[in-house]
Amino acid sequence: MKKGRKHICIIGLGFFGSGLARALSKNSEVLAIDNDISRVDSISDYVQRALSIDVKDFNAVSAVISDEIDEAIVSIGEDLEASILCTLYLKRLGVPIIRSKASTDEHAEILRSIGAHHIIFPEVETAQRVALQIINPNLIDLITLSTGYCISDITAPSHFIDQSLVNLHIRNKYNIFIIAIKKSKETVDTFLPPPDYIIKKGDILEVIGKQEDIIKIQDE
Repeated sequence: MKKGRKHICIIGLGFFGSGLARALSKNSEVLAIDNDISRVDSISDYVQRALSIDVKDFNAVSAVISDEIDEAIVSIGEDLEASILCTLYLKRLGVPIIRSKASTDEHAEILRSIGAHHIIFPEVETAQRVALQIINPNLIDLITLSTGYCISDITAPSHFIDQSLVNLHIRNKYNIFIIAIKKSKETVDTFLPPPDYIIKKGDILEVIGKQEDIIKIQDE
């Protein structure tokens, strides 16, 4: 079994693909690919390896996709032929996990049928997240899990301030679990806070639970 940093290939370096490459390269070995040399040049300083190849050419793709690759993301939405061919090629090459960006439901159906394990709709997913943040201003971030649960960062509601976790009965009353307390979005201050932890103004609560239960906390 391979150990260490995950090896990820991203094909398609538009706005979404390049942003994903930069973010993932902080903790993973990223191979970034595009047929546009200017896009490759612009990302080369931020990833471990960047290449310009004809992504519709199986021989070109197979020459750079090794068995080291743990996961691949096909971030091509506008060129359907390239998106479909890349996904098919990655499946043939035995890449364990393939995530492909789709522009329509029909496009997604084709990608699934030829081997994509996960379909990405960036615009739809972003719209849903922004809508939740508009409806619930305390909601800072939200990650949906495949189990039907979410991990979310929320600003401590006013009725939580100066209360201890044990007195709030959060698990029994709200069906959520607080896994960490943050003083800023980036830094965890207390992991698995004890029952006697007193919630302070400005605390960011990292919680896990169903989306409707997380929203319910802020509606009171």
